[in-house]
Amino acid sequence: MVAAVIPESSTDALAHARRGTRVDVRGVSHGFPLRGEALHVLDNISLTVEPGEFVALLGASGCGKSTLLRLVAGLDAPERGEIRADGEAVAGPHPSRVVVFQDPTLFPWRTVRDNVALGPQAQRRTRGDAARQEAKHDVARRIDAALDMVGLSAFANAFPHQLSGGMAQRAALARALVNNPRLLVLDEPFGKLDSLTRIRMQSELVRLWQAEGFSVLLVTHDVEEALYAANRVIVLSERPAHIVAEVRNDAPYPRHRDDPGLVSLRREVLGLLGLEA
Repeated sequence: MVAAVIPESSTDALAHARRGTRVDVRGVSHGFPLRGEALHVLDNISLTVEPGEFVALLGASGCGKSTLLRLVAGLDAPERGEIRADGEAVAGPHPSRVVVFQDPTLFPWRTVRDNVALGPQAQRRTRGDAARQEAKHDVARRIDAALDMVGLSAFANAFPHQLSGGMAQRAALARALVNNPRLLVLDEPFGKLDSLTRIRMQSELVRLWQAEGFSVLLVTHDVEEALYAANRVIVLSERPAHIVAEVRNDAPYPRHRDDPGLVSLRREVLGLLGLEA
């Protein structure tokens, strides 16, 4: 895991100074049919993610966090309410909003580099021949920069089965970053990693967010992870989820997990989740 400051040559290719997306969720309720009955999942959710802000959605498993994330990403449409990105209604997926799931979902027959290249390759196919040639060199630079940022340059030609769990998740992050996201949507991306790798990946994510300036919406049920990474933690109730509290976290970066302020916030959040003991 690379923890050094990113060299300027790498960040140039990925628009270091770009501005993150503003997300507005207003009065969103949502549910699913289940065995002939309606399953109410989200109940009148309203929240805002400011440009460049890191926000964590925290709640028990099954409370509706991932459902809200899918709505923000445009993968599903809400039954009621609206979601806007930079003032425009979210009507479907968009390249500026990139999702990283718990499973890296790398194609096993493609190298790390070729997995990272999937997004740019798909975009190139929609252009004319001249535009494709012009973009080819820029795409190669963006792929190199993304691999460098997550510390996988030396593994560009490796296949997924040759990677550890943490390396595979870093490859998934590189695949997201190469698309120049303005909003990174993360659905418990480190949930299946061992504890040490998870800690390293949390630090890596914060480093990339600070370097790139995109907005982040992280879904997690890990209180410590939420407080370590986010500027603000949205605490959700059991299903159907509504917002219990918004906890502001002004602790400076880099953060230390045993910091008394974070320990106090952790106790507060556990209380909000009904886990005081």
